[in-house]
Amino acid sequence: MIVISKECVLEKLVKESKALEKAIAGEELSYDDGIELMSYDNLYMLGAAADLIRQDSVGDKVTFAVSYYLNYTNVCAASCQMCAFYRKGDEEDAYTLSVKDIESRIAKAKEMGATEVHIVGGFHLELPLEYYEEMFRTIKRSNQKMHIKALTAAEIFFISKLTKNSVKEVLSRLKAAGLDSMPGGGSELFHPDIRNKIVRGKCSGQEWLDTIEQAHNMGIKSNATMLFGHIEKPEHIIDHLIKLRDVQKRTKGFITFIPLKFSLENTELEKKGLVTSESPSTYDLRIIAVSRLMLARELDNISVYWVALGKKLAQVALTYGGNDLVGTAFSEEIYKAAGKGTNSSIIELANMIKEIGREPTQRDTFFNILKTF
Repeated sequence: MIVISKECVLEKLVKESKALEKAIAGEELSYDDGIELMSYDNLYMLGAAADLIRQDSVGDKVTFAVSYYLNYTNVCAASCQMCAFYRKGDEEDAYTLSVKDIESRIAKAKEMGATEVHIVGGFHLELPLEYYEEMFRTIKRSNQKMHIKALTAAEIFFISKLTKNSVKEVLSRLKAAGLDSMPGGGSELFHPDIRNKIVRGKCSGQEWLDTIEQAHNMGIKSNATMLFGHIEKPEHIIDHLIKLRDVQKRTKGFITFIPLKFSLENTELEKKGLVTSESPSTYDLRIIAVSRLMLARELDNISVYWVALGKKLAQVALTYGGNDLVGTAFSEEIYKAAGKGTNSSIIELANMIKEIGREPTQRDTFFNILKTF
């Protein structure tokens, strides 16, 4: 692995980019700085700067969790153009898991060594709040130590509206039933100009932000995500990152940030010809690097989702500011519906990390170290 000294990078950056110079000096980047970085033409130096910030923030460990994904239903009242997973209730392959089904899945997760179960699904109009409470209680009854990371802010907002309970009441009841933390999905991109084109039947960007802030204030930490690589522009990316950064300043409730690459296959955006190909690897690496630089000193963990990027590009992304591979993603269904391979193992992830000269480390949901390899 080639290591570039901080002095070497600084000398080059002083001549090339004021935004990168500010980042290396430890200053917070502005909206205009972010726009500059989205068009900065030296991708290699952008990555080198992001990697230096990563090294200063978290060192050379690359973490991952042993996670089991449980998608409890694909029936969804929304019909987002970027989603290949959702089904309407009368479609042949629509499904909803019973609590007994879920109990069986959790037994399998336990056998596979999972320390967390990642639970997300569609917006099902016929599932009461009690369904989710029973789900969580059942999981905890069979395995008290299994961490339940469940329901995006978008799902919580939907359940609140459906059941006519406040967001606070929904979160309070679910926390009492066993909810430990929340995933970061459903945020997509916050800016209404782009959100209204890719999201249909889901909360607004501001409603997502308000919901997640309520969760944080109740002691429920979460991940944060951003869906990129479809029809967005640089200003939408930077707007999203700054809004997440602002919440993090107030709550310190985000655990990690996961940029999610849009997967084209089987989506309405593909069928309508609005997107004809997935984003190039150079753009994907830019997003990882810019995310690290914009969120520096507020959110230390930048996760590289190998399911979306592919394993080889994920390795490269770990040298562009990433420090985490999210997890094993056992039984993941959402990206699978969009044509992505989701098979992996603990050993394979550890070997991916070793191959780039970094230290593989298994973590729990809150980034406490469980095992090194």
